[in-house]
Amino acid sequence: MFIHLENRALLKVSGLDSETFLQGQLSNDINQLNTSSVQLNAYCQHQGKILALFWVMKYEDSFLLSFPLDLLETIKPRLQMFVIMSDVTIDDVTSSYLQIGSIDEEHQNAYVINDKLSLIIDDKKNSNKFNMDSLDIWNIACIESSLPEIYLETSEKLVPQMLNLDINEIGVNFSKGCYPGQEVVARLHYLGSAKRRLFTFKSEAELNIGDSLYCASSKTAKIRGDRYKGSGMILNKVKFNSLFHCLATLDVELIDNEITLNNEHGPTLKIIHNE
Repeated sequence: MFIHLENRALLKVSGLDSETFLQGQLSNDINQLNTSSVQLNAYCQHQGKILALFWVMKYEDSFLLSFPLDLLETIKPRLQMFVIMSDVTIDDVTSSYLQIGSIDEEHQNAYVINDKLSLIIDDKKNSNKFNMDSLDIWNIACIESSLPEIYLETSEKLVPQMLNLDINEIGVNFSKGCYPGQEVVARLHYLGSAKRRLFTFKSEAELNIGDSLYCASSKTAKIRGDRYKGSGMILNKVKFNSLFHCLATLDVELIDNEITLNNEHGPTLKIIHNE
């Protein structure tokens, strides 16, 4: 299956210092990136919270950063701010290339995300070569693969460990040098297991990105005025086969408890798996 990912932005980072620049800005080891794979990278602020989650690829002599389109206006100028005197150019090439999600398909221009999913970067003029399926099919495949996203609603609210990016160092390399937020992320890692992780849920009720997860038995659940302090947050969501599916963070100690949406009277969410 092929899906047009028209909801994603694409930045091209080029220049003699592009690799060094990205190595100093992102959470993974850019030096280990090959030409056929997508590398997951967190772009953090100095408190260790994720501004954006990039799919990074080598493309000719440059690098491509793919991420949700709603973050483009904030992320591009922020990256540009740190170029300073380096030989680095950051271009918005969203309108120049097709980004196509591939599910269980082989293609010569594909960058492998995992065993099931790949990302194809192709020229816009080649769009008629692909028989495109619904974006919902891609979204449910990403949720089933526990592949998280950061959107505008969830930017600067979560650290990499909450998205399981530290597990097998899939999105965070703890041996590389410094990057924004590195001290906080490393400190959390060496203090031990994370208290909040990424899980998959389903519900009959409508879900929205940024919605809170609530557990009445949580020791940290509090009411502030008419607002509840949640025990987690929804990151990805899609309606598929009459049910809503989502990836959401949740306090690990609560996985066997009843989880509701936004408050104690909200609809129930059922955990699907907890890898």
